[in-house]
Amino acid sequence: MTSQPPLVVVMGVSGSGKSTVGAALAQRLRVPFADADDFHPPANIAKMSAGEALDDDDRGPWLDAIGAWLHEHREQGGVISCSALKRSYRDRLREHAPDLELLHLHGDRDVIARRQASRPGHFMPASLLDSQFRTLEPLAPDERGLVVDVDQGVDAIVDHYATRTTSTTTPEETA
Repeated sequence: MTSQPPLVVVMGVSGSGKSTVGAALAQRLRVPFADADDFHPPANIAKMSAGEALDDDDRGPWLDAIGAWLHEHREQGGVISCSALKRSYRDRLREHAPDLELLHLHGDRDVIARRQASRPGHFMPASLLDSQFRTLEPLAPDERGLVVDVDQGVDAIVDHYATRTTSTTTPEETA
């Protein structure tokens, strides 16, 4: 009996490396990759570019579009990068794909701020980093996922995810 390829949401605050890690993980797992930034409607991008944080009304249709992508890839597997900062956002994604796994890229504010500063031209300005950290809700024990420290190389993060012994790891078990 073969197991289905995983459906993974690589989550974390802006600048944590979601897109880079997500693309590398998808390549390692040989599944499609998508970046949730590509699912934002123009109004969301304009709002963030102006330094305004999105509210839940802005995020709803965006989360549903991401959820639809996850649902479409539930048989073949896939990896998508998505901030998924609040439990309610992750629950909304699970409405579309109940078996999704989360890979939370965790880092302290200084590490993330340095990373964010090296991304000139990204629509998410560094000024919104504090709002991201205020919004972030850690994975709950009942959420299928793994928390990994971002202060290591992409290959190490991907290896840690790919070689874990179970698909359910409590948030306290970080690499």
